[in-house]
Amino acid sequence: MRRPMKKLPFLFAALFATAPVLAADLMQVYREAQSNDAQYAVARATAEAGREKLPQGLAGLLPVISGTANTTWNDNVYNTLDRKFNTNGYNLNLTQPLFRWQNFVQYGQSKLLVVQAEANFAQARQDLILRVAQAYFDVLNAEENLLAVQANKKAIAQQLEQAKKNFEVGTATITDSQEAQSRYDLASAQEIAADSDLEVKRYALIVVVGKDSGALNRLKPQAVLTPPQPASMDKWVDAAEKDSFIVQAQQAAAEVADKEVERNRAGHYPTLDVVANLGENNAGASQFGANRLETTTRNVGLQLTIPIFQGGATSSKVREAAANRDVSLASLENAKRTAALGARQSFLGVVNGLAQVRALEAALISSNSALDSNKLGYEVGVRINIDVLNAEQQVYSTKRDLAKARFDTLLAQLKLKAAVGALGEDDLQQVNALFEAK
Repeated sequence: MRRPMKKLPFLFAALFATAPVLAADLMQVYREAQSNDAQYAVARATAEAGREKLPQGLAGLLPVISGTANTTWNDNVYNTLDRKFNTNGYNLNLTQPLFRWQNFVQYGQSKLLVVQAEANFAQARQDLILRVAQAYFDVLNAEENLLAVQANKKAIAQQLEQAKKNFEVGTATITDSQEAQSRYDLASAQEIAADSDLEVKRYALIVVVGKDSGALNRLKPQAVLTPPQPASMDKWVDAAEKDSFIVQAQQAAAEVADKEVERNRAGHYPTLDVVANLGENNAGASQFGANRLETTTRNVGLQLTIPIFQGGATSSKVREAAANRDVSLASLENAKRTAALGARQSFLGVVNGLAQVRALEAALISSNSALDSNKLGYEVGVRINIDVLNAEQQVYSTKRDLAKARFDTLLAQLKLKAAVGALGEDDLQQVNALFEAK
């Protein structure tokens, strides 16, 4: 009975060794990046800090309570009387603002600062999706490039071998062999460069994800890329100028700057507070006798403070805040223009990308036909070896360009959604559905 039990671990090991390794899809890589990307972690912590602006602003409208306590040992001599005693006491103070306009304005600012923090964090989520997609596509594009280079090198190697045989039997010149050798050496150099580029792109993905994702799903050959909806670029531009998270964050910043002018101007206004105090002091003696002395005080009232002159500091702060408001308004206008430009670029990237994909798909069909014709012509002697090599190189370069055009178009689609503040996980899931395991 013991022998089969000893074999059991080896059976499990064999099962796992023969099980296929599943390729990582785009959503899995994105989930890993959410947990491990350093930039996103910074944005998440920054958002958490920004949300605390609201309770801080509200605190300016709520009562402030403070307390003190003391104990003192007294060793005093009053004329000929020696008094040694302990004094204890406590004091509680309450201040409730009734009218402090700068505090009301600051509370309004705190709400806007939270809006700004949330908009920045939403933008960071979109940026993470784009950075993951960019790194993911870069790896796949580098793999496609390496495969194209390797396939081209293999085809050239076959042509080189054929050229050498034909030269030996006298049906071809030494020129064919030399041209094939030259192309083979160039393909070898291109393979080294392509392999190096793939390693760099893989490491760039590791930086975002935090670990090596291994094999990645590949784009389906029959994947259909869709045009943008709506099909009007102006509608996307208008939406970007209003709904872009960068514009929303800058809009909130501009409103904060506007309220900062009002907050500083409130430095000229009077303030009114309710103040209350409760205190008690206990002394073991006094200068008049050894009897214990206890004092309790309770008071409540209104305190009006009227600023009269502060050396011009308040007026200077108002002017400074007004200048900063102009800076924020200019930054808001720049954010709108930048968002509009990004929407235009992404829209054209999708439209032109789709046209380029269709053109390259047609070019690939033509290139394959040209290659077949040149191979046949070479066999019957109406084409030379260099014609076949050029045709083969054209096929592989077209395949590489087609793959890149598809990835660029997909990324442009995501960027277009991000430009109007509408990019989310659902959009990434739709793109992920276009990929499949190798």
